[in-house]
Amino acid sequence: MSRSIIAILRGLTPSDAAATGQALIDAGIDKIEVPLNSPDPLDSIGLIAREFGDHALIGAGTVLTTEQVDAVAGVGGKLIVSPNCDAQVISHTHQLGLESWPGIFTPTEAFAALKAGATGLKLFPGALAGPAGLSALRAVLPIGTKVYAVGGAGPENFGEWIKASADGFGIGSALFKPGMAVSEVADRAARIVAAYDEAAG
Repeated sequence: MSRSIIAILRGLTPSDAAATGQALIDAGIDKIEVPLNSPDPLDSIGLIAREFGDHALIGAGTVLTTEQVDAVAGVGGKLIVSPNCDAQVISHTHQLGLESWPGIFTPTEAFAALKAGATGLKLFPGALAGPAGLSALRAVLPIGTKVYAVGGAGPENFGEWIKASADGFGIGSALFKPGMAVSEVADRAARIVAAYDEAAG
């Protein structure tokens, strides 16, 4: 069962990449991004993509330029997540056949992202918008638009966000922090998956 959760592994090192990826996939999280402001991120993305890319969606976060999109694609990444709405980055990602999840906060950004070819929208920072903000935004979005809440969404409030129409979530520090033992990542992933399954019904 594939869940609508993207694991955000900010600060992951290549030496921990394969074991961490395995722990997440074993727990039931099969969408993984390594932000490009992590140490040697392309090495980590390449390692995880080679190991698990045939049955998991692997890629990068904090992608800000078309050159970075090309670099991620070059190591086998197929998921491009950004904190912002950059039409060039979105369009280039779309043209390469990769998934594009740009960060948006306003209707203007949301429609610009969709026009450029975004796969779905990353509502960021989710804590600032809140479930009520998503509900208001949803009223004007095209039917079928996927919106993931990122920043301020987690196991303690999955239910509120899902009720407000969130399609999924990006989970960062609640799941992974640099230097964390793989066993702890596995425990946190299991708890997050259980909370998500309960909230999603």
